[in-house]
Amino acid sequence: MVIVLTWLTLSVRVPYVLLGPGPTVDTLGEADRKPVIQVDGAPQYTSQGQLRLVTVGVTKDISLPEAVWFWMNDDYAVVPRELIFPPDKTDQQVDEDNTKDFKESQSTAETAALRALGFAVQVKVKEIEKGKPADGKLQAGDQVTTVDGQQVTSATQLRELITAKAPGGTVTLGYVRDGKPATVAVTTAKNPQGGKAYVGITSEESQPHPFTLKIDLDNIGGPSAGLMFALGIIDKLKPEDLTGGAVIAGTGTIDGDGNVGPIGGVPQKLVAAREAHAKAFLTPADNCAEALANAQPGLKLAKVKTLDEALKALDDLKAGREPALCSK
Repeated sequence: MVIVLTWLTLSVRVPYVLLGPGPTVDTLGEADRKPVIQVDGAPQYTSQGQLRLVTVGVTKDISLPEAVWFWMNDDYAVVPRELIFPPDKTDQQVDEDNTKDFKESQSTAETAALRALGFAVQVKVKEIEKGKPADGKLQAGDQVTTVDGQQVTSATQLRELITAKAPGGTVTLGYVRDGKPATVAVTTAKNPQGGKAYVGITSEESQPHPFTLKIDLDNIGGPSAGLMFALGIIDKLKPEDLTGGAVIAGTGTIDGDGNVGPIGGVPQKLVAAREAHAKAFLTPADNCAEALANAQPGLKLAKVKTLDEALKALDDLKAGREPALCSK
C-alpha cells in the first residue's frame, strides 16, 4: 500500500504549468544558421555586441513533486493552467494565437523601425463606398495626409480622428493625388455599424523603402519581441553600433508608432537575461514595478516607453552614461 501511494504521489499530474527562463536570441545574429533579420538591397552593418530578445519557457505537464520543487525556486513560477491555456480554447488554438501575435509583432516592429530610419507611413484610400460622404471627393489611391490640419501617420489614427467628430459635422481632409497636394471638406455621416462619424472610405498603409526586410525565426510565440526586433532592424541598417559592444537584453510589445507596451513573464525573462550575461535590460515602463521586485544582480533596468527612449537608453549605455532606470 505504501509503495502504491508513493507511486501515485510521484506520478499524479497537477492542473498547473511551469514557467521558467526560456531561450534568448540575438536579433543581430543567426538562428538555425540563418540571419534572424535579413536585408536585401541595402548595405548592412555589423555590431560588436548583441541585442537579445528573451522568452519564457512553458512546461505544460508537471507532477505534484515537480510543482512543489519549482514553487520553492525563485527562478520559476508554477501557475494555474487556465492562466496560460484558457479552458475555452484548445492548446492548438493557444499556440496559433501566439504564432499570430508573433508575426504581427514582426510587422509592427518593421513599421516602427522604418519610421525611425526616416521612411514615413503613407495612408491611402483603398475603396470608397458609393453614395457616402467621400464619394466624388476622394479617389482610390489618394494619400490622406491630414484631418483638420492634424498629420495622419497611420490608418488607425485616420479612423480615430474621423470618428472623434460628431456625425453631421465637417472635416477637412488633406490629400495628395498624382503628386499634387489638395484639401477637401467632407460632411461626416453616422456609421450604421456603431453610430460614430465616418466618411465611407477604407484605407490601407504603405511604407515605401528601397530594400526588403525579412525576420526569420521559428518556435517563438507572442508579441513581446517587437521592441528588440525594431532595434535589431535599425542596428543592421545604420552604420553606428547601437550596442557599444555590450550584450543588451530587452522585451516589450511595439506598435507602428513606436510605443512600447508591457508583457508577461518578467521574472523569468530577467533570469534569462542574466544567464545571457546582459549588461542591461530594456524594460517596458509598465513592467518596472514587477522588474524591480525581481531584479537580478548586475542587470540594469532601463525604463522605456517608446522606441526613441530605447534608442536613447542604448546611446547612454554606449557612452557610459546612466540611462533612465526603473525606480520605486
